[in-house]
Order: sequence, then C-alpha cells, then structure tokens
Amino acid sequence: RIKGSHNAMKTGMLAAEAAFAAIAAGRPGGEELSAYNESWKKSWVYKDLHKVRNARPSLAKFGIKLGTIYAGFDMWMNNLGLGFLLPWTFGHHPDHDRLRPAAESAKIDYPKPDGQITFDKLSSVFISSTNHEENQPVHLTLKDTEIPLSVNYAKFDGPEQRFCPAGVYEFVADEAAGGEAKKLQINAQNCVHCKTCDIKDPTQNINWVVPEGGGGPNYPNM
Repeated sequence: RIKGSHNAMKTGMLAAEAAFAAIAAGRPGGEELSAYNESWKKSWVYKDLHKVRNARPSLAKFGIKLGTIYAGFDMWMNNLGLGFLLPWTFGHHPDHDRLRPAAESAKIDYPKPDGQITFDKLSSVFISSTNHEENQPVHLTLKDTEIPLSVNYAKFDGPEQRFCPAGVYEFVADEAAGGEAKKLQINAQNCVHCKTCDIKDPTQNINWVVPEGGGGPNYPNM
C-alpha cells in the first residue's frame, strides 16, 4: 500500500474499461478517453489521493521540518474524517520545474556502495528480474535528440544519469565523433518503469510509454 500499488492496479482497470467501452462504441482511435477521467474521480482512488494532496506541497511551502509536521497533521485529520476542517489545497510546482542548474548546486560525492547496506544500480536491477523482448519498439524516446547534450548536460550536468534508479541513461563517449564528444545512451532493457525520467526531465524531452508485451520488472515475492 505504501507504494501505491493498489491505486495503480485500480486505475489500470478503469483505463481498460474506458478503452473497451470506446472500442465497443466504434469510436475512432486517437480520441481522448474522457470517460476514464470521470470514472477515476468517482472512484475510491480519487478519495484516497485527495486526503494526501498537501503532503508534498507542505514540504515546499514550509521546509522539511515544519512541512513534515504539517503534512503529518493534515493527513491525520483527513484519516479521522476531519478533513473538512482543512479544505484548502496548497499550490505546487511540477518536479521538472524545480531542478536547479549545476552551477548553483553543490556537487555531491556519493560513497561507493558497500554491498551490505547500499548497493549499486545494476545489481539492484538484476534483482528486479526486469526483461523486455528483443527488437520490440523502443518505449523510451526523445522529442529532440540534441537537447540531452545542449541543455541537460550543459546546464544541469546530465540529471538523466542520476534520477534513473536503473541506470538506463548514460552519457558515454561518442565514438562516431572520435571519442571526444559525449552522447546520451539509453539502455531501455534495464527499465523498471518507475517513469521518473518522464516526470523529472527538466526539459520534458523524454517520453515514456508502456512497452510492447507487458515487459518490465518481475517481483515474484510480492
């Protein structure tokens, strides 16, 4: 429940029902499934998320300490059924709009993973048992192939290589350019479908879509 898996499953069911209804009605492809948004707002998922709508904005508004205290109080009141006493919703900014340029940020030197408490990305990806069929259509695409270097790497020091927990994005030497320049390499096979890249990319240049055949992580012990 803490990961929101129940909400993910329910919204997936609602989306499938809306898509089936549209196909059964003979509607042309490419249309927005407005019925999905309506059914989502009537479901328990909307009520569940509405109770915690101020959790993240509280941290941005009041800071970590006070924000955590207020967020806890707000959620506690909602769980007690007293949310009507706190009817407001704090304004918030999308995550991709809050990333500071590298020049304005302190460089972080992360300690090497010890293999006991902390682990490297690739070993964690291996445990996830993620897998995708060979030669399937790429599910991670770039709207503009120049932006990762001209903007993201130049201004933000390539956040793609940090915010992805599976090491899907790497800035490597471009052999075609003599190895002097860099290029963004996308290891889509490692993707665990957290969708962080689509959400956090400061230029909103990365587009994540559902992979063909339902590929991705396989957690047998869940």
